[in-house]
Amino acid sequence: MWFEADNFTEETALEAAIELQKVLAARTHRRKVLGQEVMVPGQLGDALQLPKTIHQLQGKQQRQRERGLDNFRELWPTLSPRTQQRVLDSLGWYNPKELEWDDKRSNRRPMLDSDT
Repeated sequence: MWFEADNFTEETALEAAIELQKVLAARTHRRKVLGQEVMVPGQLGDALQLPKTIHQLQGKQQRQRERGLDNFRELWPTLSPRTQQRVLDSLGWYNPKELEWDDKRSNRRPMLDSDT
């Protein structure tokens, strides 16, 4: 994955943690309740203590925010590449090195004969 855990700052970790919570909550599971199948939202975000991490990242004390950043940096590499990519895509973050030169998000210039 091109976006490593060390690249996160407090602000970007907060954005990613909030988006990760949405991505994980979007997963639904079928459960039988009183004989009927019911779709329930995913609980993985709670199991990973994302609400606590988000609260720490939003904290007023620097030490608390750093603890939240450390927690998120430890969590990020444990996520599947697919989940990581979903979070990055939802945030609109992308790897500029993977873009074609004619992509509007890229600052690359086309290769000219003199460049080769």
